Amino acid sequence: MNIIIFGAGAIGSLFGAFLSKNNNVIIIGRKPHISSIKKNELIIEGKTNLKVKIKAEESVDGLNFKPDLLILTVKSFDTENAIKQAKKIINENTIVLSLQNGLDNIDKIKRYISYEKIIAGVTTHGAFISKPGIIKHTGKGKTILGELNGKKTKRIVDIVNCFNQSKIDTVFSKDIIKEIWYKAVINSSINPITTIFKCKNGYLLKNPVLENIVDRICKESSNIAWVNGIQITYKNALEKTKDVIRKTSENNSSMLQSLKKDGRIEIESINGYLVEIGKKYNLETLLNEILIHSVESLIK
Repeated sequence: MNIIIFGAGAIGSLFGAFLSKNNNVIIIGRKPHISSIKKNELIIEGKTNLKVKIKAEESVDGLNFKPDLLILTVKSFDTENAIKQAKKIINENTIVLSLQNGLDNIDKIKRYISYEKIIAGVTTHGAFISKPGIIKHTGKGKTILGELNGKKTKRIVDIVNCFNQSKIDTVFSKDIIKEIWYKAVINSSINPITTIFKCKNGYLLKNPVLENIVDRICKESSNIAWVNGIQITYKNALEKTKDVIRKTSENNSSMLQSLKKDGRIEIESINGYLVEIGKKYNLETLLNEILIHSVESLIK
């Protein structure tokens, strides 16, 4: 399969390394990282140890390459810009996979390409860029993919199989939108708190005060999902949230990583979107609003 991964940060690079074993892969990322990969190969350390020669570019400009699959792993605030750039290399057979955090990515993508070309996914792998060209794989996880309409099509089965053949543990979901919301509820409860207190994920369950805050945010966020027609219960959401915290206890959340890196964070596409939906239904959103203001105060 011909694959382009747009957004070669930690997760994009990790998946690129795995997929490049059995597929023709090009990753698109920022200059320091891409330059190092071109010079020294892409190195994965930690839970996975790999050194792969992979095609890497800073943009899609000049690429004479029409992908079967375009995987978007950019931050949510870069989604619109990325799909506008990528549109020039998308042909009638290209499938676009959003493998991103946040609740508004699909809406942004479908402004530029047809809804039928889009599939979505979530992953619980943990990784960060330890230095340009080197990815630290901090936690093995599961990847879930699905069609937006819930159908088990040949193309989604083929992509799930492609991922599994590349040693990415992947399953099909008949309700990927619900999975995206689950991840958003989990992220809304973990990422802002770890960013505000500059702590690893595991500390949230070691500190009783922070654990109580996680519980309360998870309840507020899952209630918002429920009134929006997404059947997520607080009990299940809290179990999933605490399971993620335990499995990623030594990780810095992606939001904290972003704050340390360049100050650009995805809180508007996670907590901000939840607040927007909550207000639409006159539901309580105070805790999510406090988190937004608190995190944004760190970058002003």
